[in-house]
Amino acid sequence: MHRIVQPSSIAPPAANYAHAVRVDAATCWLHTSGVVPVAPDGSTPVDIGDQADLVWRNIGAMLDEAEMAPSDVVSVTTYVVAGEALATVMAARDRFLGTHRAASTLVTVAALAQPAWRMEIAIVAAR
Repeated sequence: MHRIVQPSSIAPPAANYAHAVRVDAATCWLHTSGVVPVAPDGSTPVDIGDQADLVWRNIGAMLDEAEMAPSDVVSVTTYVVAGEALATVMAARDRFLGTHRAASTLVTVAALAQPAWRMEIAIVAAR
């Protein structure tokens, strides 16, 4: 149902993502808001790597609740406060998605809604 679109006439992706993902005949869609690094107890880790792992755990919980899996993710938009370790944030995405590739955009921003939040991620999943 998902097909990676990577024309040979353009340069390959710069990291572990797909330029585009075609979805045919999806019967279930999940669109998240920006998922932030807040644990169930309301705490937010200080370390950007810990924040990234927590955001992906939160996304995993949403996928589970929606009866979906990481392989259903077709698009990822990541917002990271400028100056943070982008490679660390991307590595957390790669660990969560494994060999699955989704369309992915990473944007650096001056700040997010709460000063403790150094990143947030919105996804679209289809099945």
